[in-house]
Amino acid sequence: MNTLLITGATGFVGGAVVEYFLRQQLTTQNKLLLLVRADDNATGLTRIIDNLKKFELSDEQLSALSEESILTGDLADPESFIQDSRLDNVTHVINCAAIASFGNNPAMWRVNVEGSLVFAKRMAQVKGLQRFVHVGTAMASMPDKDSVFYEGMPDNEQNEDLVQYTASKRAIENLVREECPSLPFVVARPSIIVGHTQFGCQPSSSIFWVFMMAIKLKKFTCTLDDQVDVIPVDYCAMVLAKLCLATELSHNFYHISSGEEMCTPFHEIDTSVAKANNAPRIISEYEQISYQDFTGIRKQFKDVLGPCNDKIILRAIKLYGGFAQLNVKFDNSRLLNMGIPKPAAFKSYIDKCVSSTRGQSISELMRVDFK
Repeated sequence: MNTLLITGATGFVGGAVVEYFLRQQLTTQNKLLLLVRADDNATGLTRIIDNLKKFELSDEQLSALSEESILTGDLADPESFIQDSRLDNVTHVINCAAIASFGNNPAMWRVNVEGSLVFAKRMAQVKGLQRFVHVGTAMASMPDKDSVFYEGMPDNEQNEDLVQYTASKRAIENLVREECPSLPFVVARPSIIVGHTQFGCQPSSSIFWVFMMAIKLKKFTCTLDDQVDVIPVDYCAMVLAKLCLATELSHNFYHISSGEEMCTPFHEIDTSVAKANNAPRIISEYEQISYQDFTGIRKQFKDVLGPCNDKIILRAIKLYGGFAQLNVKFDNSRLLNMGIPKPAAFKSYIDKCVSSTRGQSISELMRVDFK
């Protein structure tokens, strides 16, 4: 039996990975070990179960986890867990843990880079380790505007990172390759992860609120013909599991993305949201405006979006507006060549995202991305 260590299982992507293993009954061949911030195993298990309930797993499915499944520790302080002898029996790792905030979290570099490197060095010492899948982000490539970024291309280092998160994810990849040459290291870089094909934004409202904010304001920094490379979290989780357990892989780097053909134009998002809300589209009223223009109408935000901090809304518009303007696509031919199917189109499950966030304000929904 494999022993599979998953980090970040109390988060969005890590929780979806655990959901996949439990729902597919893969725990009969794969013993799960879950890294969790907690004072003890019982508390850690409770945190895991609370997160997995957002994915509507049954009590029977959840019963596959126990206190023995828990490894208490924190990547901000890797010494808290790297001496645990159970790590020596790990055969596979899916490293989802990170501070994924677009805010200025002071612990970001300590967790995403420094602690993650200590963890990677520890796992490089495990003789039976067959694969270490590290979850990055496609935006770490710093792509050019209006481009298709192919998997064989080097990161575009003459461009600047829009947020420190992408810089931290690129940095840890480079450090692990340099300092852990014996680690069976595979990087998976997802594009923009939004919602779940079955449960919408019930597991997390991350990023979806940006689209709702733009629709409510009837304004944003991109055109309605620009496209966004969105994948659902359950597709991302499935791919991570398959990359981790594959007998052989042809590459050590993969995009998990929509690819050139499946990216979603913003006007289709508008159409799908309007249908889900039984409301008119905004296409005839929509304006593409600059960030500077938004600063001039900041006092209108509360009237349109409800109670909110206009400074935080402006900051969000600047950050996410920068990504929206890129109009970039990420090549996914390596996954397709493995026989992995294309992801569900964003428009096919937007209705579930809408229904699962109905009644919540933009301020409530955006908290997950500014922690």
